[in-house]
Amino acid sequence: MPLVFLRSKTRKELLNLPRSTLYIMILIGVILAAHFALWITSLKLTSVASSVILVTAHPLLVGPVSHFFFKERLSFVNSLGIALSVGGVLILVYGNYGFATGTLDTLEGNMLAILGGAAAGLYILGGRKIRKTVSVGSYAFVVYCVGTIVLFIICLLFNAPVYGFSIEAYGIILLMAVVAGIFGHTLYNWSLGHVRASLASVVLLGEPLGSTLLAFAIPWINQIPSQYTVLGGGIIITGIYLTARNTEKSDAT
Repeated sequence: MPLVFLRSKTRKELLNLPRSTLYIMILIGVILAAHFALWITSLKLTSVASSVILVTAHPLLVGPVSHFFFKERLSFVNSLGIALSVGGVLILVYGNYGFATGTLDTLEGNMLAILGGAAAGLYILGGRKIRKTVSVGSYAFVVYCVGTIVLFIICLLFNAPVYGFSIEAYGIILLMAVVAGIFGHTLYNWSLGHVRASLASVVLLGEPLGSTLLAFAIPWINQIPSQYTVLGGGIIITGIYLTARNTEKSDAT
């Protein structure tokens, strides 16, 4: 909102958006809300390992769809990179959590995680389409506002509390909103205007690796990465590199 209020260029763009583009952005906002609602709810009903694996499998959807519908052609090397990155996530999550907690898994929880991953894939594909013609400020404003409104309605429908938390909880939520939400999501949406949807999707697989490295670097956490983290992280980075190869050539065509 501050960006919209301070930048006349953004306000002018919003007022002149084609109705069809605005409708698509509203739909993307609903999809973003669905992603958060489905995935976060799945964490209560299934193991962390299963939830993370299923929700980060969106490159399997984004890659083929962007290849056939967006004409963002994937080479054999790019496809190999997507497969390697997903395999790296499997190794990293399996090594850190294991599957011994099978009793935590439920069909409902796994289905919610799968649907959350599908919503993330659609969010990426929609963002790639719209960001070719709409600035990141206008795009983020509409999509985030719609996502916020839809999530608030979901909270009301399911009687989910939205107040009464501890000061510490509010602080953590605020940090997540500012750092991961405003900066993380907005920078990611900015990138969708410049790189292929398949690459943007695969790069997100580096999130578990980044979290692990931060947990190691922050003194009061200081969690030493396991050999599975090192192995899986190396495979993820290799997969991202292979997926990014010939990006400029592919984008130009």
